[in-house]
Amino acid sequence: MTRRHVRRGLKLVVLALVVAICAAVAPESSVKPTDLALVKIKSATSVDVSPDVVWIMAVGSDARPGEDMTHTRGDALQLIGLNTKTGAAAAIGVPRDSWVAIPGVGNDKINAALYYGGPELLAETVGNLVGIQPDYVFVTRFEKFKNMVNGIGGIDVHNPIYFDDTYLKPLGFEPGKIHLNGYLALAFSRIRHNLLRGDFDRSANQQRVLEGIQAKIRERASRPGWIEAGVLSAIENMATDASPSDLYRLARAAAAVKPSKITTCVVQGGIGDIGGASVVLPYTDQAARLGDLARTDATLESCD
Repeated sequence: MTRRHVRRGLKLVVLALVVAICAAVAPESSVKPTDLALVKIKSATSVDVSPDVVWIMAVGSDARPGEDMTHTRGDALQLIGLNTKTGAAAAIGVPRDSWVAIPGVGNDKINAALYYGGPELLAETVGNLVGIQPDYVFVTRFEKFKNMVNGIGGIDVHNPIYFDDTYLKPLGFEPGKIHLNGYLALAFSRIRHNLLRGDFDRSANQQRVLEGIQAKIRERASRPGWIEAGVLSAIENMATDASPSDLYRLARAAAAVKPSKITTCVVQGGIGDIGGASVVLPYTDQAARLGDLARTDATLESCD
């Protein structure tokens, strides 16, 4: 696949910034520190990336009310790189059912790393697969994601093909440009079983939802002080060990992304059955190549 096919008309912004700004413009969403978390990974070093590139692992949590969202199985795994010097950005989607070695645990689905060892172990596990250790891990609950999408008036996405789900969306999503409220945006991101390529297509749909969120946020981004308000909201409404200067750096890096320099790929693999569970057997060579391509400049030349 060529670079031309990899690029999308996707105004991608790191998910942490999107959610922080959503919290600022949609206070009725009642975001709490237990609903959003941004964890700075201490083990990430300049050996893994250049000083100009910041990598964030964005993950949704399946946590139920009362459960710790940073220690449950994760979903919507997107490794996002931002080049603060060139304005390039790369997103590497990792299917949540990828069967991998989890350090200190053994083989399991990659999303189980969040359950066993929190954001730090998830970061290490994804880093071992792709070859990029993220600097930050961002976690949010799906229920709060729905509220925040509703708070910005819903989003528009470009859906390439009809698909449905018996429980989440029995009438299905029509192809073309469609409008999604919070519930539908979550369903669009989570449906897998009736997609032709299952987890792989779901990961691509998650990136389409990010596109829709960014397009809505972009309508407000030129307002003076708006990014700063998002950072202040993040400090107040998000559990994080990142400093205010770290948050501002992330916000400015995301705002500086150039649409023409955005590239996205999804780690591919085969489908297997282990212990009666359907799993993705990731193409580890491809995952490593993606890491090698994007590590130092947040640019993907191809998805092969």
